[in-house]
Amino acid sequence: MPSSTQRPEPPYRRIVAEIRARILTGDLRPGDRMPSIRQIAQRWGVAVATATKVMATLRDDGLVETKVGAGTVVSTLMGQTRSVGPTTPPRPRRAGAPKQPLNRKHVLRTAIAIADIEGLDAVSMRRLAAELGAGPMSLYRHVASKDELVMQMADEAFGEAELPVPGPEGWRAKLELISRRQWELCRRHLWLPRAVSFMRPLLVPNMMAHTEWTLRALDGLGLPMTTRIREALTLHALVLTVALSIADEVEAEQETGVTLDRWWLTQRQRADELLHSGRFPLLATITGEEVSDVDGLFEYGLARHLDGFAALVEDQARTQKPRSPEFGGGVPGV
Repeated sequence: MPSSTQRPEPPYRRIVAEIRARILTGDLRPGDRMPSIRQIAQRWGVAVATATKVMATLRDDGLVETKVGAGTVVSTLMGQTRSVGPTTPPRPRRAGAPKQPLNRKHVLRTAIAIADIEGLDAVSMRRLAAELGAGPMSLYRHVASKDELVMQMADEAFGEAELPVPGPEGWRAKLELISRRQWELCRRHLWLPRAVSFMRPLLVPNMMAHTEWTLRALDGLGLPMTTRIREALTLHALVLTVALSIADEVEAEQETGVTLDRWWLTQRQRADELLHSGRFPLLATITGEEVSDVDGLFEYGLARHLDGFAALVEDQARTQKPRSPEFGGGVPGV
């Protein structure tokens, strides 16, 4: 039974339904070129992220395909679907040699490219095989499952960050370096924070190298290993938490078709009523730029966290410092 609180259908689904209807009725015929993502965004008045999801859904449903030199076109198989009367079995699709030899790294980089543009949900064995020009079963020689694919994608992405050895002088400079390198990765690959779990950590070499590098940055501070591993995880969590806000915004645009600027416009009247009521005089002084500056939020969070960790390091150094002889103990000459 319909409910008055039922969420409206996401815009991308309505657009997919319209395009699917045009294909099935023959208005768009097999081989016809599809409108570009930007054209879809302009025609339906939605965000590019939403238009990208439209195209990904059509491709996953087998309605469109990518042709070299022609771009995205209506799938040639749609003509066979609409034919009537006796039919002959369709000829097997030519596998066609992939543009590059099919190897693990090529598979992972292609999957990452899909996720970067269309999100992690767009990555499937079927979609990946289509992009590579290979049979889906051939991918299982390189990755055993979708879960393993995502795990290996995350590891491949973390391998992009160069971690110098020994790195800059001082523990704080080292922690700033690795945090900013991970922040750059999350900004480049918006899906990455969703692929990482603290409860079920990914036991893969590139991500483990990040943790090992962070632990080594804390050498010589006299901190127990429990404190060092908690610091490594907390620092990583800080990066991922702020990065998730960016990923959430992209997902919101895909689901609603409303950009952040347009959303604020729709909320302006209510915001003005609340902020000009006199109940929130301090909030009324804040600008929208301060709220939406995620890079500034990350830098602020990193600086304040490291300030607090510096206090812990100093406290640890005081408790371990030997007392001088005139105070009744310690090591002479130190």
